[in-house]
Amino acid sequence: MRSLRTIIPAILLVLATESSGISAGIPAEIPGFSPASARADSLSLAYMVKGIVVDAQTGSRMSSVNVRVAGRNFATVSNSDGAFVIKSDEPISVLLCSFVGYQTLTLPVGGTDVIARMVPDSYRLDPSSIISGDPLEIVRAALNQVRHNYPSRPELLKCFYRETLQKRSRYISVAEAVSRVYKSSYYGSDFGDRVALDKSRIVVSQRQRDTISVKLMGGPTIVTTSDVVKNRDMLLGDILAGLYELEMGAPAYIGDRLQFVIHFEPAARYDFALFEGTLYIDREKLFITRVEMALDVSDPVLATRHLLRKKPAGLRFTPKEVSFVISYRYDGTVARMEYYRSVFRFNCDWRKRMFATAYTVVNETVVTDVITPVVPIPRDQQFRTTDFMSDKAHQFLDPEFWKDYNIIEPSESLEHAAKRLQK
Repeated sequence: MRSLRTIIPAILLVLATESSGISAGIPAEIPGFSPASARADSLSLAYMVKGIVVDAQTGSRMSSVNVRVAGRNFATVSNSDGAFVIKSDEPISVLLCSFVGYQTLTLPVGGTDVIARMVPDSYRLDPSSIISGDPLEIVRAALNQVRHNYPSRPELLKCFYRETLQKRSRYISVAEAVSRVYKSSYYGSDFGDRVALDKSRIVVSQRQRDTISVKLMGGPTIVTTSDVVKNRDMLLGDILAGLYELEMGAPAYIGDRLQFVIHFEPAARYDFALFEGTLYIDREKLFITRVEMALDVSDPVLATRHLLRKKPAGLRFTPKEVSFVISYRYDGTVARMEYYRSVFRFNCDWRKRMFATAYTVVNETVVTDVITPVVPIPRDQQFRTTDFMSDKAHQFLDPEFWKDYNIIEPSESLEHAAKRLQK
């Protein structure tokens, strides 16, 4: 049976002891830049809006809300504090905010700071909206519509990527990058998809006792490897093969579009780990809008077999959570992947120690723009699924990292953590 290593390289780990702490610095020059990365600077995003997203009823801040400039391709997401920053090459007059279970918010912009108040959408559902049917047939129908609902020609996307590592509650590594992603047509395979870094920054702990180095394989390539619509072996192929039981859930709105909600879980116990989670499928166009899934870690041996690449002798590794959120946005013509987030929690302890140490790895990518003209990424610039962000980031360090890019606004605690790590 297939291994998750070939399907989700972004969650593979290498654990190794380090002889000393790791330092991080910003060089005077920017090594690794090429004409391709210079072209990424040709568009100056001189107009910026900052804001926070809150629930209109409770006032609580909302994370992972999609925010985009109306009529343009510029986009971002709110951070864990509900904050966001978005930039454009033209004055920003209207923002569109969307999230599962909330009405799409059309937000006029009258300055550089805004508050987006999202209104829950569940009250719009009445008994006549309840949808019945065979969930497996709905999934099949969605797959049959892929050639109509997703890009039929190659696209070049600009993305922002963040990768963080926590030891207990303390950040010990923060890596960020601006990348270009070449996506081939959805008519074919994903073999032509490539990723290249343009700019990056990384800061890691210098503490001597942070002696376990955790490396996440694949990093920014998650935009290609975790595209469940294109890479069907990750989930949808197994659903069609009968490895999962499906159940219809109550319908929900994502923005203004009503969704089929399909819950899935393993149909039986196998000698490999499977997922459980939820699919959201657009009722009208039948495109997959959102996937929420978590790997079954109830059997640590099975989960570890697929997730762990290497560890020091004598170190015990126990996975606690491996979860994913993948969302797609319909622009009126096609749907394209717009956001990815994974959370990987695990414990490590040496056999002679009584208590384990908890680690959390979070990586997320947001598609911030669609680039034209579409230029394939040369092989010599390609970030490969076997590469590590922690090894590659230093080649693209840029002291002006924040200048001209749409980014995921860092949480205040995260930014403070990065400053502390540099001391």
